[in-house]
Amino acid sequence: MIMQVVLFVITLGIYALYWYYSTLKDLHTANGKDEGAGIWALVMLVPILGYFAYWHYASEFSEFTVGRYPTLVMFPAWIVFAPIVWLLVQMELNKAAAGGVSQPAAA
Repeated sequence: MIMQVVLFVITLGIYALYWYYSTLKDLHTANGKDEGAGIWALVMLVPILGYFAYWHYASEFSEFTVGRYPTLVMFPAWIVFAPIVWLLVQMELNKAAAGGVSQPAAA
């Protein structure tokens, strides 16, 4: 987590865009969706539309964690203090990679 913040500062925010893209792609895959994470990453760059991208990410994360982190909590958290969202998402994705988190049922 500390490395993410350091990379964010060193790259002047470019790493955040890469992290958003790569983790959203992982969330889409885990949720069984075939949406374009790249489009959402680009939408995030547009000032007002970025909020829609944050909402989408929060809803994908909520679905991934089977509602443990509701969209209505994660969305404002992203706006107020993004590093807490980075931490929670990275922890849950790491748990899933290690086989320690329940995945949503396949549709």
